[in-house]
Amino acid sequence: MNFSNYNCSVEVLSSINPSENPAKIEKAILNILPDSNITIDKFSIKAQSKNFHSLEKIHESIHSAKSQKALQRQLEQHMDKDSTWFYLNKQAAFVEKVVLCENAEESPLGPLKITISSSDIDRIIDSLVGTQRN
Repeated sequence: MNFSNYNCSVEVLSSINPSENPAKIEKAILNILPDSNITIDKFSIKAQSKNFHSLEKIHESIHSAKSQKALQRQLEQHMDKDSTWFYLNKQAAFVEKVVLCENAEESPLGPLKITISSSDIDRIIDSLVGTQRN
């Protein structure tokens, strides 16, 4: 991954179901985005990072699983001006696995929604998925 110092922000949002332990959701998030600042309220958990390097685990996992095209498709499909987003399976993240979800229902307890914002969102996507788009 090109670790140029891109100016971007990464946000993770997850609901907290009544049957879930917020500490386990926090662990799932930190497994995927280790240097995030986490805030927890009664019904949701939110993590934020201003560090492009926080996406390193996602980058490594999608390349080892050869799922770059799937992530690229989702990022492009959800792009709106200077931001984009994708879902990760919350339970997989708890065991340090990066598993993309096409829709929220693929993660039984709800997904982790990862939102990336940057004035240079195209370069962020290219660096994350390791491809050059036309």
